[in-house]
Amino acid sequence: MINSPTMKILSRIAFLLVWLFAAPLASAKTPPEGVVPVDNFNLERYLGLWYEVARTDNRFERGLDSVTAEYTLKEDGSITVFNRGWDEKKQKWDEVNGRGYKIGDPDKGTMKVTFFWPFYAGYHVFELDHEGYQYALVSGDNHSYMWILARTPQLPQGTLDMLLKEAEEAGFDTDELVWLDHQTVHPSLLSE
Repeated sequence: MINSPTMKILSRIAFLLVWLFAAPLASAKTPPEGVVPVDNFNLERYLGLWYEVARTDNRFERGLDSVTAEYTLKEDGSITVFNRGWDEKKQKWDEVNGRGYKIGDPDKGTMKVTFFWPFYAGYHVFELDHEGYQYALVSGDNHSYMWILARTPQLPQGTLDMLLKEAEEAGFDTDELVWLDHQTVHPSLLSE
């Protein structure tokens, strides 16, 4: 018979293994209160390069400027998420690859993304230029994560004012946003 301390260790290991393999499957992500993902979301039109215009401060991007995100559809239906930002202190580009998946209603602007499996975060597009797919407001699973994205490094002031109003109405503190400077351009973007 197995003694009690060994059983405790084995049960903890079993719990950890179940959690590690079940977490990705049970990661139905929901937006924070006040955030309603857009309808009529077209993933194919959303793919491609986006510039981060502003964001809530977060430890993953702290100190980075000239941040871009590029979304590419893979054959298996998943989305490659490639983020790049300039770290002025280190004088180098910080790059990270992730994976995204469209979840829920295919018509809604909701995905889940991971940069460190098995941990997923919600990605909720709650404002979008449906006509040209030129700007978007994106939220995480709580009010600590929000981004203003655009196809160009800057947006007209009228568009920014509208996006800030939408973000405030959704419960975000827009006074605390980090505004990005896209003065440093990655060489791969110079030819575009």
